[in-house]
Amino acid sequence: MSKREVDIAVISDVHLGTYGCHAKELLKYLKSIKPKMLVLNGDIIDVWQFSKRYWPETHMKVVRKLMKFVVEGVPVYYLTGNHDELLRKFADMHLGAFHLQNKLILELDGKKAWFFHGDVFDVTMQHSKWLAKLGAVGYDTLILINSFVNWCLTSIGSEKMSFSKKIKAKFKDAVKFINKFEYTAAELAVEKGYQYVICGHIHQPEMRTITTEDGEVAYLNSGDWVENLTALEYYDKGWKIFKYDQKDFEKDEAEEGVLSDSEDLHSKLDINTLLQKIKLEIA
Repeated sequence: MSKREVDIAVISDVHLGTYGCHAKELLKYLKSIKPKMLVLNGDIIDVWQFSKRYWPETHMKVVRKLMKFVVEGVPVYYLTGNHDELLRKFADMHLGAFHLQNKLILELDGKKAWFFHGDVFDVTMQHSKWLAKLGAVGYDTLILINSFVNWCLTSIGSEKMSFSKKIKAKFKDAVKFINKFEYTAAELAVEKGYQYVICGHIHQPEMRTITTEDGEVAYLNSGDWVENLTALEYYDKGWKIFKYDQKDFEKDEAEEGVLSDSEDLHSKLDINTLLQKIKLEIA
């Protein structure tokens, strides 16, 4: 299967290291594209809930695939989020094609795009971090239960359902928070003179024009790889939301070349071996 060429691919809220992460599906998506640039817009690794007891092979394979892009010279920008905020102390670190930053500004076909995770707008994050972390654990538990229920529904031929989406739809405060988040991001972007503002954080894929008192801006959100399995792609001078569909990825493509899938399992999962290969490639 030939890989789709895109100028920029944006993913966020992967939450590697949690039960809700759809690493297998994300890996298939990453193998299916040939991006000129990759933006990881926060919460890629969930440091809040990270446990040595849970780090499946598929999660490590995602890390290896991301590093493979770096080795191949594809610029990879890792923008920090709240669940991987531990990395913020290392912001503005550049290693070959890998860049660790808190935000990113790009010019795309004459228009300025502003990328950042978006947790700066979350009042709970700013003032009650313990409550946010407790909510994250509850959310992961809800996703785990939801996965089991969906397995049961699928086995009897019924459609899957999303607990969290139903909860968000029923609580007006959740809808208000999302709308306020989007409008605040748009206001700041207009004020700074940007034409695009690209966020993550709220697990709500979106692409729409928001008009404020001072102008308008295209607001985009890459969604997540826990529930929605979405990404943003920029090509042909425009943005599109990619939505993962299992029927389009029946065959798992094998990787060739540096960090290929042909290595033995132990080598494939060993982080030290992986880092040594990258060091040799970018030296």
